[in-house]
Amino acid sequence: MSAAYDTYDYPAYWIGREYEHFAEIIAIKAFLEKIPKIRSILEIGAGYGRLTPSYAYRAKRIILTDPSKNLLDIAKKSLPKRKIKFLKAKVEDLPEKIPPHSIDLIILVRVLHHIEDIEKMFSVIKKISKRNGYFILEFANKRHLKATIEEFIHGNFTFLLDIFTKDISTSLKKDSLPFNNYHPDRISYLLKKYGFKIVDMRSVSNVRSPFLKRLLPTELLLAIERNLQRPLAKIFFGPSVFILAKNTN
Repeated sequence: MSAAYDTYDYPAYWIGREYEHFAEIIAIKAFLEKIPKIRSILEIGAGYGRLTPSYAYRAKRIILTDPSKNLLDIAKKSLPKRKIKFLKAKVEDLPEKIPPHSIDLIILVRVLHHIEDIEKMFSVIKKISKRNGYFILEFANKRHLKATIEEFIHGNFTFLLDIFTKDISTSLKKDSLPFNNYHPDRISYLLKKYGFKIVDMRSVSNVRSPFLKRLLPTELLLAIERNLQRPLAKIFFGPSVFILAKNTN
């Protein structure tokens, strides 16, 4: 059975998005520095392995999963097969394919917004994560600055308190998959519910702007980004939020 991204040229999507790509790597590498020892890493929704080189050096055992065979085939061509296992699977199928409590670090980036049942997803993460294992989670931030300003302009002054998920798939014309933006409080609640403690948080793609990308070199944008990620996480400024969490029970 084909997956939604089998018919979508995802590598082409990232052409011209070097700033966004490296902004995410800045966050991931900062989180890796806080994890003392990693034997195994599982990336869920790894696609064509875009982020894999940023963390592959930290573990001897790496598993990349994705529902798209086409994207995994692309990853196989560019990544070392001797070190990496490629697994075609949806999130809900992982407990059948990966032993319980066996993974030191689970990475889930640019995936949560496509998942319809996120409670199920959190239960899967809990089942396969080691006790004291780590979880790097990214989610599309419902209350980022631009969205907040737009809501205030339209008179919605309680927007920041509205924790309900916002599905923007219709506006993006992505009919085959949901595209959900989440309130940070809901994500924090679910992490706590499933036994994860937040260790660090980053606001990512804080200066994402077509105007700034034309005006300033990518290196300068990334230098600015590097210094803004931690302080702006306190106000959930950016469109993407990265969380490092630890499995505590």
